[in-house]
Amino acid sequence: MRTRLDPQDPLALSSLLDADDLLTIQTVRRFVHEHVEPNIDRWYEHAEFPRHLVKPLGELGVLGMHLQGYGCAGASARMYGLACRELEAGDSALRSFVSVQGSLAMFAIWKFGSDEQRLRWLPAMAQGDAVGCFGLTEPDAGSDPSGMRTSARRKGSDWVLDGTKLWITNGSIADVAIVWARTEEGIRGFVVPTGTPGFEAIEIRRKLSLRASVTAELVLRDCVLPADAVLPEVRGLRGPLSCLDEARFGIAWGALGAARSCFEAALRYAGEREQFGRPIAGFQLTQSKLVEMAVELGKGELLAWQLAQLKDNGNLSPEHVSIGKLSNVRQALAIARSARSILGANGISLELPVMRHMTNLESVATYEGTEEIHTLAIGAALTGQPAFR
Repeated sequence: MRTRLDPQDPLALSSLLDADDLLTIQTVRRFVHEHVEPNIDRWYEHAEFPRHLVKPLGELGVLGMHLQGYGCAGASARMYGLACRELEAGDSALRSFVSVQGSLAMFAIWKFGSDEQRLRWLPAMAQGDAVGCFGLTEPDAGSDPSGMRTSARRKGSDWVLDGTKLWITNGSIADVAIVWARTEEGIRGFVVPTGTPGFEAIEIRRKLSLRASVTAELVLRDCVLPADAVLPEVRGLRGPLSCLDEARFGIAWGALGAARSCFEAALRYAGEREQFGRPIAGFQLTQSKLVEMAVELGKGELLAWQLAQLKDNGNLSPEHVSIGKLSNVRQALAIARSARSILGANGISLELPVMRHMTNLESVATYEGTEEIHTLAIGAALTGQPAFR
């Protein structure tokens, strides 16, 4: 028998999933349905991060789920991607928290840290007992992290950090910050407990996007750290950039969750909203929009699937990740905007998820590499001619 087209899965991609994949989807989707969907409009409206969900997310097993050992699940890249998709279907803030915790802060310690650093932080972070953040971006160094001004100097056997980091997710609720700084040896990463004297996190308010996410400025003034605070296994920009690739992989999957939520809302609304004596789903222009959304969602899923296959096989390059982040976030934004047009005036209400997703995706489009930066990264790989400078 032929597979009937399912509006929720137009390309029948669920047929490619194994039992563990399906269990991941069911478990995370149920968590989002029970704990996020009933409250997210209020959290977004009042700019509240659901701190009480951190521990349950640890119990769910999604914090650092793609890492091996230290209380982490050791899941496949595909399972991690599927979890990101389901989390962002709830809200980008939730997936951003999980990405920063697991793919930036935890991954940096797991990949480049000492055994002592891993044992101290990773089990607690995996369980949701400790929160991490990742300090790379600065007021004058965003797309070009090589221009960072934060510095670390030796003082006897200690390190002294000075500088400012900006737009840091989880910053003001973190127990530990991974801070990247210039040293005489090149750029190094430091594990900074946020209670260290000289460390301050100032929450950034009055945001119009990612309102249910915590964003902060980190200020370090004569912040003294012991010698063993430095990440021993990496020097240079390779360290932070490899962490960003981990998180961007999750974004390529997560954006599809926000897009799917918008598509489903528009499809449902179009079937219920009547104008000129019939549901607007029966009009050609509305169907054209819905078809375009479904097609782009399917293509995005296939792209994310291929990235996961490459990652699980150890063949994923930074340029592959750039293709995924660039294309899937771009299409997610287009889907959100098209869905909002179907909803008409109702599309700007928090009673429906579309405008919330759309404003969140505006941030997703620029953090961890703007469209322009990913375009240049892909262009350099295609031509062999870097065009950044």
